Amino acid sequence: MSGPLHGAVALVAGATRGAGRGIAVELGAAGATVYGTGRTTRRQRSDYRRPETIEETAELVCAAGGTGIAVQVDHTVPEQVRDLVRRIESEQGKLDVLVNDLGGEHLLDWHKPIWQQDLDMGLRRLRIGIEAHMITAHHALGLLSRRPGGLVVELTDGTAEHNERHYRGELGAFFDVAKVALHRLARAEGEELAPHGGTAVSLSPGWLRSELMLDFYGVTEENWRDALAAEPHFCISESPHYVGRAVVALATDPQVARWNTRSLSSGQLAGVYGFTDVDGSQPDCWRYALEVRDAGKPADPTGYR
Repeated sequence: MSGPLHGAVALVAGATRGAGRGIAVELGAAGATVYGTGRTTRRQRSDYRRPETIEETAELVCAAGGTGIAVQVDHTVPEQVRDLVRRIESEQGKLDVLVNDLGGEHLLDWHKPIWQQDLDMGLRRLRIGIEAHMITAHHALGLLSRRPGGLVVELTDGTAEHNERHYRGELGAFFDVAKVALHRLARAEGEELAPHGGTAVSLSPGWLRSELMLDFYGVTEENWRDALAAEPHFCISESPHYVGRAVVALATDPQVARWNTRSLSSGQLAGVYGFTDVDGSQPDCWRYALEVRDAGKPADPTGYR
């Protein structure tokens, strides 16, 4: 095992699929030891009702060159998170990177105002999307803050600039509030970690070609462009590895503190650090969203990837 993160210890909370899996694998490719958590195992499926498992993620991390460790954790249960962090401390003695990718993207009541949305579903969405992040930070940041250079990444959806200018009405108020709150959480974490030499940021991937999204359009990663017939703006989409490479770029930057408390995107960081997606492109989804999609222009990624 070698790489720029050899010897580093990372916790990716919510690593079963999507961005979390992509981040875990890329951290592994850089040589890190990665604890990947989730609720779906080969023996037990969560209410997400998806087939991906944390064991598969750990195996992908190992195949990429790192050490993958799968741990079944429900991050809305403080005792489970406490025990997870105690295990990391016992086995590794430190924590260098925390990635909070807890969202509950299956808990959506599309195209409904708040008074028509399912309240139990919405409150569950807030519990996973906000409370679970704070529970994890509460238990993990004590360990992470013991050594200077620690990095916290709060995964969200949309940059602070985009979310301030646009309400995600099709996804509803619960989704919108949960995603916007993570920018503020990263700000709080960054302010509190700075005296200990730590950094916290909120980070948004673009239009992610997650397993769920690929299934929605009936395509695979190999033929994803076939989905453009149904949704032309999908031309700006990116693989989960792209945001993973963004996290690696941050984790290996000796001057990462320059980003502390900032809202960032995978496309923005690609322009700074020079990494690419798996196809060699550099999609800049949120700039595209502001300047093309939201402006009502025809789909055209020219100049944006």
